[in-house]
Amino acid sequence: MTGTRRVPASSNHGLDPDLATFVTILPVLDFADVTAARAIMAQGAGDRGTVDQPQSEPFVVSDRRIPGPPGAPEVPVRIYRPRGDGIRPALVYFHGGAFVLGQVELFDALCGAYAANADIVVVSVDYRLAPEHPFPAGVEDCYAAVAWTVASATDLAVDPASVAVGGLSAGGALAAAVALMARDRNGPAIAFQLLVNAVLDDRLETVSVQEFTDTPLWNSHDVAVMWDLYLGPERRHVSPYAAPARAADLSGLPPAYVLTSQFDPLRDEGIAYALRMLQAGVAVELHNVAGAFHGFDVFPTAISRAAAAEQHAALRRALHAS
Repeated sequence: MTGTRRVPASSNHGLDPDLATFVTILPVLDFADVTAARAIMAQGAGDRGTVDQPQSEPFVVSDRRIPGPPGAPEVPVRIYRPRGDGIRPALVYFHGGAFVLGQVELFDALCGAYAANADIVVVSVDYRLAPEHPFPAGVEDCYAAVAWTVASATDLAVDPASVAVGGLSAGGALAAAVALMARDRNGPAIAFQLLVNAVLDDRLETVSVQEFTDTPLWNSHDVAVMWDLYLGPERRHVSPYAAPARAADLSGLPPAYVLTSQFDPLRDEGIAYALRMLQAGVAVELHNVAGAFHGFDVFPTAISRAAAAEQHAALRRALHAS
């Protein structure tokens, strides 16, 4: 299904005026038709192959294939490294796309900005997608990428004690899940979590997911379809590594920056997860962006630039601390 979304009645009061100008041109992605949705999303990527980064950019980009989980294929990653010598912190980044869409090429600008503005190495992971590869394929790929980054710290000129995980939307779910997995498996030490408009709870019980049925770009119907594609419609026992909000114990997790958006159906689960981490003794910085909807940060607006600057600053504070 293609087309554009109107400004919905549920969010036209209080929607950021700059963002409102983009709403009428937003494409509609029907997640029930994964092939068509992928084709629409891929239009922004093109056939990039290995990036040949011009010298004018403040970072260098390279593509690699790294060992995947046991018995699984290799995992493609794209590495963004600021120019200049020295050991740097790292962010292992997991892209958004409802667990079924997306590729690293679509997030070149975002990952390059993290690398340049936070002065870190970014490892962006091209994890396997559902429904062809349902849970736990994608999250195991992401965990393998974190383990590889830490194990390859010398080769990457990365500080193994300053490796963060982060992601947007479904990528935020994967980042939160990898942090849980690393804690539970006595795996690689993770220094920080960057969770941006993260998917965290499959139970669809929050006020925001029930209220926002027609919000721009992403609504409660999309959320329900996404979970069915990722976990299957007949799920009964859902792992916290799939839906991190189901984790009974959030103690011992890395410090976190959590961003939510006022008109995002995922808003309340993000806020609840941040509060539960705080109550478990985890250091958390929580930001809710007024007037914003899910995915607002891809548009060239003042609040998008402010949100990006806050994330860059949070990464610098967390990863460059002496």
